[in-house]
Amino acid sequence: MPEWMDNTFWAMVALVLFLALLAFFGVFGSIGKMLDKRIKQIEDELEEARRLREEAAGLLAEYEQKRASAEKEAEEIVTNAKADAERMTDDAQTALQDLVARRTRAVEDRIAQAESQAVADVRARSADLAIEAARAILQEEVPKRGDVLIDQAIQDVGKRLN
Repeated sequence: MPEWMDNTFWAMVALVLFLALLAFFGVFGSIGKMLDKRIKQIEDELEEARRLREEAAGLLAEYEQKRASAEKEAEEIVTNAKADAERMTDDAQTALQDLVARRTRAVEDRIAQAESQAVADVRARSADLAIEAARAILQEEVPKRGDVLIDQAIQDVGKRLN
């Protein structure tokens, strides 16, 4: 046997025959179709992944915008709350000052009323004392000078009527 027909040659012949049989039975076409199918499936998965990535990026942008809007709204709420608190504090201070002023006026009015009452009481007491003093004097003087006083009173009445 020639040297070129050694085991390597027969292994190559067997390989060529094997490949020819595979080609004859359409194995290469089936393998190609399977590979094409797998390639298409991978391409579809990549396209789906790309679409999902774009959708996720869109959602991320939307949520970032919502977060920024929520932060802005929260800042506005805090600002409004501070303004309301300041306004309420000012209103409360004004109301307290008004209340203090009203109560002060009421107390001053009560003091003035008490002073007026005290003055009226002193005047009434003074008038009572004056009447008592006049009665005492009249009781002493009328028996002594009653006729003269009556004549003088009649003259005074006459002058006042004219």
